Amino acid sequence: MAFLQLTAIIVDDYDEAIDFFTRALGFDLAEDSPSLTNDGRPKRWVVVRPPGGETGILLAQADGERQSRAVGDQHAGRVGFFLRVDDFAASYERMRDAGVEFLGEPRTEPYGRVVVFRDIAGNRWDLLGPAAS
Repeated sequence: MAFLQLTAIIVDDYDEAIDFFTRALGFDLAEDSPSLTNDGRPKRWVVVRPPGGETGILLAQADGERQSRAVGDQHAGRVGFFLRVDDFAASYERMRDAGVEFLGEPRTEPYGRVVVFRDIAGNRWDLLGPAAS
């Protein structure tokens, strides 16, 4: 058996990112532990994940100019993350009320309801739900 355990998102600030993912997206904070960079400087190991999810997101605070330039552009302006929810309307409304930036209105596609949003770093995500009945 194999599964994708983590993917990383480079962010400007750990605490702001934790707040966004837990408050605005409703994710769980799975881990927030002190750690060290490869050269011994302090950092944190911060993992968030959707409730009940196995795959988590490592929130990696940018370290250096190259990583700072990648914040918000990890997928060169394309949608790079896909959040599937059971109740699209409720999730959309909760996220909108929490101040999430949506890049258009929800639409129906053959695979279900979808709308693009930006995370706190500026990366594009699809919010996906079942087709409206």
